[in-house]
Amino acid sequence: MKTPLKIGQSEMLLELPDENLKGILLPNEVAPLPNPLKTVEHVLKSPTGTPPLAELLRARRPERVVIIVNDITRPTPYDIMLPPLLRTLDEAGVRPEQVTFVVATGIHRPHTDEENRRIFGADVVNRYRFVNHDCVADDLVTVGRLSDGTDLTVNRHVAEADFLITTGLIGLHYFAGYSGGRKSVLPGVAGKSLITHNHRKMTDPRAATARYKDNPVHHIMMEAARMVGVDFILNVVTNEKKQIVAVVAGDLEAAWLEGVAVCERMSVVRVDEQADVAICSAGGFPKDLDVYQSQKAMEAAEQVTRPGGTIVLVADCREGYGGEAAFERWVREADSLDDILRRFESHFELGGHKAFAIARVLKEKEVVLVSPQPSDLAESLFMRPAATLDEALAYVRRKHGDDFKAYVLPHATLVFPVVG
Repeated sequence: MKTPLKIGQSEMLLELPDENLKGILLPNEVAPLPNPLKTVEHVLKSPTGTPPLAELLRARRPERVVIIVNDITRPTPYDIMLPPLLRTLDEAGVRPEQVTFVVATGIHRPHTDEENRRIFGADVVNRYRFVNHDCVADDLVTVGRLSDGTDLTVNRHVAEADFLITTGLIGLHYFAGYSGGRKSVLPGVAGKSLITHNHRKMTDPRAATARYKDNPVHHIMMEAARMVGVDFILNVVTNEKKQIVAVVAGDLEAAWLEGVAVCERMSVVRVDEQADVAICSAGGFPKDLDVYQSQKAMEAAEQVTRPGGTIVLVADCREGYGGEAAFERWVREADSLDDILRRFESHFELGGHKAFAIARVLKEKEVVLVSPQPSDLAESLFMRPAATLDEALAYVRRKHGDDFKAYVLPHATLVFPVVG
């Protein structure tokens, strides 16, 4: 069996004998939309749970429109989504100078101008104002108190908007259940203390991949987005080829749930039992930009790997640890996995939560990181480094024997295996 696995902007070829293959886990087939541009135009005119966007804008006549957009870590097809959206604003009488794009960086680094031009298009960047969210900015605004007792503190432009539109990508998320929708607000444009408090809920067993109905992280995110006053959402679901398979628009919750239903049908796959090994790719750039993002692939692979088994993770990690600076600090200061787990229980810190997520997997399963980065990156993470897939497979054979069985997950961030 030969399977290409994406790494960065290129691929590695996995050559695995058929007798070692337990199964290839791919998202369930959902046909891409034949004309996604037309579909975006349609849902803006016939949204779920709200009047058409143009009708809302003409009725409200807002002076300040804010559009929240994803950052570089979430590959979103803005070349398809933005033209119909901006055309609708124009036709409703909203001038470009009345519109501000806020990049939902959460706790991630800000975009460069070049990145904005590449992601959103030079014409859009030249015509509209773009602002990177800063979760520790001095001018964040508190708009209320959430039911868990935390202050809802958000980006000033978002708080002062007369009409708020959020855009995004609905996919699996390792403790919010699914991304998209309400995540544009929390954590996307929220203050760091609020993000920290909500991320702390990830230790709740209900805060899990593909789970949202009783998920405490999800419920506070939805409450925050409602309180801020999201007027309209535009979200998409994409497949492993980054083709759009669904477009939803309208009400914050009703439209998002439509997208979640499509994502669930596509992403949740069932297997009979766990295997010795899971070989997975984080999906290439930008999903494997750094360790912080690549970790998400481990969540799927971990589900199908038996205790004591091995996860082979293919990820470029060109930006090293990535994410919040505390993540690297927690990793470098740790003497052992138990050190990270104890530290997390006694003191939650953003960035530390990612170290905790990795350590939780590594306590039961070994991870071999196949990456072109120096070996000390993997070693500092308590992983085993490998420069190539052949090197990783040679180690797997030494550990598990020539008759080992392996699942292969070419797009691990797009699937969630359920065993049994």
